[in-house]
Amino acid sequence: MQYLIEQFGLLPGWLLGSLAIFLRYLIFAGSAFLIFYVLFKQRFFIKKIQQIEPKAKHILTELSHSIATAFVWATIGLGIYWLRSNGYTHHIYLNLSEYGWGYLFFSFWFLVFLHDTYFYWMHRMMHHPRLFPVLHRVHHLSWNPTPLASLSFHPLEAILEIGVIPMIVLVMPFHPLVLFLFATWSLMFNVLGHLGYEIASKGFVNHPFWKWFNTPTHHNMHHAKVHYNYGLYFNIWDRLMGTNHPEYERTFDQIKNRVAE
Repeated sequence: MQYLIEQFGLLPGWLLGSLAIFLRYLIFAGSAFLIFYVLFKQRFFIKKIQQIEPKAKHILTELSHSIATAFVWATIGLGIYWLRSNGYTHHIYLNLSEYGWGYLFFSFWFLVFLHDTYFYWMHRMMHHPRLFPVLHRVHHLSWNPTPLASLSFHPLEAILEIGVIPMIVLVMPFHPLVLFLFATWSLMFNVLGHLGYEIASKGFVNHPFWKWFNTPTHHNMHHAKVHYNYGLYFNIWDRLMGTNHPEYERTFDQIKNRVAE
């Protein structure tokens, strides 16, 4: 965002930033949609978690709200640029040697785990009966989600989804590369969670290591069942707080057994 603003000016930079976010979404979510829902849908349909096709109106809704999210996130990027330009934060550094590669690696994974924790509790908060209709209902219009639902948020939810970033850059050093890699990681997991197809291998949810990572089934069940499975990247907080759907592992196994038949 900083480069775009400095090269093209404030308004053009913001518009180009919005376009860049939306194009990145189209590359990841659009490619997954093209593969699983258009080109090879017959081949992969047996892996479909909900064995029904999504409706066209839901797909259009996912696209339209994702466009709005791109503008919201570009606006937040503009805010971070303003904070740095006006001396409110000096924690976005450009010289890699300033903190070294070890810190770069640490700061990325710290941000991933921090965001996973933030997301879990923010997500549970949005499911409060008074907040859900205002903040989170738009996302749950996709009860049978496609990858295009990965950025389908109400504008207020879009702010909350990324809200930890402007807060953390005020207190902790980050290189732009870390922020870019984190944004890519987050989008990839969002696309995976909304894929609608279970691509993890059989036994994944019972493996000593891999069971701590979420699967497409995990988040798909959240869209279908609503009041369970709040986690994003990892299956840590849902396990600790007892909010995994009680049928999660069995549903995953049923899908994998269906594929194996």
